[in-house]
Amino acid sequence: MKIAILSDNFYPELSGISDSIIALAKELAKLGHHIRFYVPKYSKKNFEIVNRPYQEINLGKNISIYRLPSIPFPGNTKQTRLVFPLGWAFKDLKKFAPDLIHTHLFFGVGIEALIASKLLKIPLIGTNHTNISAFIKHLPIKLPAINKLFLRCVSSYYNHCCFLSTPSQDLANEMKKYGLHGKIKILSNPIDLKSFKPASSRLKGKIKKKSPVHSPTIIYAGRLSPEKNINILLQAIAIVKQTIPKVTLAIAGHGTELTKLERLAKTLNLTNTVKFFGTLHQKKLSQFYQTADIFVNPSDAETQSLTLMQAMACELPVIGAKAKAFLEYIKDQETGLLIETKNSNELAKAILKLIKNPNLSKQLAKKAYQYVQQFSAKKIAAKWENLYKNILKCTIKNNENHKP
Repeated sequence: MKIAILSDNFYPELSGISDSIIALAKELAKLGHHIRFYVPKYSKKNFEIVNRPYQEINLGKNISIYRLPSIPFPGNTKQTRLVFPLGWAFKDLKKFAPDLIHTHLFFGVGIEALIASKLLKIPLIGTNHTNISAFIKHLPIKLPAINKLFLRCVSSYYNHCCFLSTPSQDLANEMKKYGLHGKIKILSNPIDLKSFKPASSRLKGKIKKKSPVHSPTIIYAGRLSPEKNINILLQAIAIVKQTIPKVTLAIAGHGTELTKLERLAKTLNLTNTVKFFGTLHQKKLSQFYQTADIFVNPSDAETQSLTLMQAMACELPVIGAKAKAFLEYIKDQETGLLIETKNSNELAKAILKLIKNPNLSKQLAKKAYQYVQQFSAKKIAAKWENLYKNILKCTIKNNENHKP
């Protein structure tokens, strides 16, 4: 099959969407399918933010990339780009002649995908990764009527897709609430289990010796943005430090909240306790998990959280907020711990519970590791391959039925 994948988030932007669609494409390419990405063109500065060379990424055999003109767009990573849907992709899409068009966002290139699918009569598949209502909560201006209209527009867009997936039931429920018709397939993002895996005791010891942090180490990885509630994590660490003075909080990622978090760390007397590592790439990020003792994500806006799944894959005990997709992907007291949202005292208690109970910590980590194996990139790609084939069969059958 030839598959066109369209997204407004792509390399080098710090984005779970980017990581997941690249992982999926690599596995589909191994199965012999041809993938062509239609994504924004990023500036040199966008590459510099994440310490990447200003050149196109090579994703291997059967995968190609077509960059579209784009402009900077306000976003928490300071890398976000917007493609105005002016038909930039149409000519190349027509030449590539894909069997399917798979869009991963509903604006920008998502509009390009919709128009091309109609004009070229190619099935349009959608995946929604974004919980809009959760992000709206953190906007400085509250306009309920406009917010509802926007949510309805998002659902209306996906009504044009012949097939739709989301990584969580919570997100599916929200879309149905605002006007989505038809069924939605709940399908996890692919997790790269080859890159993210447990380290042997010997390797872990080696990595820890080189690490600038000491145990117990609590980590967070991801965007530094308001909806992630990282300020709650810092407040919790200040409480934990009263009992365990040597505790360390290591944070990987970048975003608009960095300066605020650095100031908060200073205010809470955590300057030597909290370490900011910036954006880490695959190998270093994997080692980042492997040197840690506990992974925490206090966000109340997740549709899955790729970094949570990566931490589980590295056999780390995890703590998440009792909200959104975490209620689906963390089984409380079995594959991790769930705490009330925006509650630093409860988060501190959960962290201390795991530090003081190494057996519980190991048990949760082992169960989390076993649980996440079902979401390997290879297994998720196989599911998508079957879905694509079935969609094509149905499309061909429908076309034959409509012949005069």
